[in-house]
Amino acid sequence: MSALDACAWLEATWIAVLVRESLWGFPLVVAIHILGLTVSIGTLVWFDLRLLGVVMDRIPVSRVYRQLAPWLLTGFVVMFASGVALFMAFATDAYGNLYFRIKAAAILLAAVNALAYHFTTERGIGRWDAAPRPPAGARLAGLVSILLWVTVILSGRMMSYTMF
Repeated sequence: MSALDACAWLEATWIAVLVRESLWGFPLVVAIHILGLTVSIGTLVWFDLRLLGVVMDRIPVSRVYRQLAPWLLTGFVVMFASGVALFMAFATDAYGNLYFRIKAAAILLAAVNALAYHFTTERGIGRWDAAPRPPAGARLAGLVSILLWVTVILSGRMMSYTMF
């Protein structure tokens, strides 16, 4: 089965048909996607700005993360699930769209950046947790995260203008 065959199969599922063909399916899923994105990425940007040492510099990084993580993760689950539903509804068009490919690559790189932060940089957090300005590795992770998520958002908007 080719990638395009898989996309065609996804478009034939009941979820894809519901999103694509019902009166309220597409607008509701898009609204849910945008709300999930707002909660998830909006919250993540606050954490990234703390890693950069720009905001909340008197609050330990670990505390900021603990306070924001439930919101970030909940928003991410909503954003991811609704994004998958949107992809399923228009999989063949999305597959061939340059902006979808940029968006998918940026999401993958954002995941790699997050894993690198959590498994390497964060391991030494005991030494710099309360520092107003975290070390270069933490600041780099925050900056890369912001840049990648801006790329995801802009690519997602460009998909809307080039697919329909």
